[in-house]
Amino acid sequence: MDATFGGGGHSAAILEQLGADGRLIVIDRDEDALANVPDDSRVTAVHGNFRFIHNFVRYEGYDGVDGILADLGVSSHQFDTEERGFSFRFDSDLDMRMNPKAEKDAQHVLNSYSCEDLERIFRVYGEVEGSRRIAELICRRRETSPIRTTSELGSALESVLPKFSEHKFLAKIYQALRIEVNDEMASLEKFMPMAVKSLNEGGILAVITYHSLEDRIVKNAIRDEIAAGTLEKAVRKPVVPSEEEISQNTRARSAKLRVARKTEA
Repeated sequence: MDATFGGGGHSAAILEQLGADGRLIVIDRDEDALANVPDDSRVTAVHGNFRFIHNFVRYEGYDGVDGILADLGVSSHQFDTEERGFSFRFDSDLDMRMNPKAEKDAQHVLNSYSCEDLERIFRVYGEVEGSRRIAELICRRRETSPIRTTSELGSALESVLPKFSEHKFLAKIYQALRIEVNDEMASLEKFMPMAVKSLNEGGILAVITYHSLEDRIVKNAIRDEIAAGTLEKAVRKPVVPSEEEISQNTRARSAKLRVARKTEA
């Protein structure tokens, strides 16, 4: 299973190694992503949240699967599509929904959440210094007019933007908003035990994380399953990208791959 189909790169690599009798189930909550599913009789596409992975496995008629991969990064398509509102590189509406049909978007968060909740989101999900001040600036600006676009958010925060690390600062703000909009941490916490439950004995679980919050969830979940005797480490330490890979793909610089094996059915 490719639990986060995205641009399909991982699935393409899996299919190269999959025999004629193999099957690949791909999951994504973004219908735009699933439009790129390859025309291959071995592939089944599921539109949904990976937190329900065990339900999808059973619905497709399997008791378990032999491998599950989850890449927790935002897809390049989402980052690079202006109207999706994931990036401050564009002047666009603030959206950030991985499922475009979901009700809550970034505008809703910015314009309706209390200052206390905004402060918590920026502090916990973005690990942003001065999160209280940031929340206050947003609340003050929206009293005059709603914050609807990336440029309007940047304008509201102009007085606290660091002179030499503006992009790094904004990346943390956008990360925090994206996590809240898509309920990413709760989905990951639900996914991990359900992924383990979905594996056949000897099956492999591989998860790629990109920041400390999600990596902590994955690391702790694997540790707990090892303590319970249901998983064992397949790789002793997290795999990180080489300098050559980072030079080819800068978005990989913070990636960590953790791999574990199911020890009992």
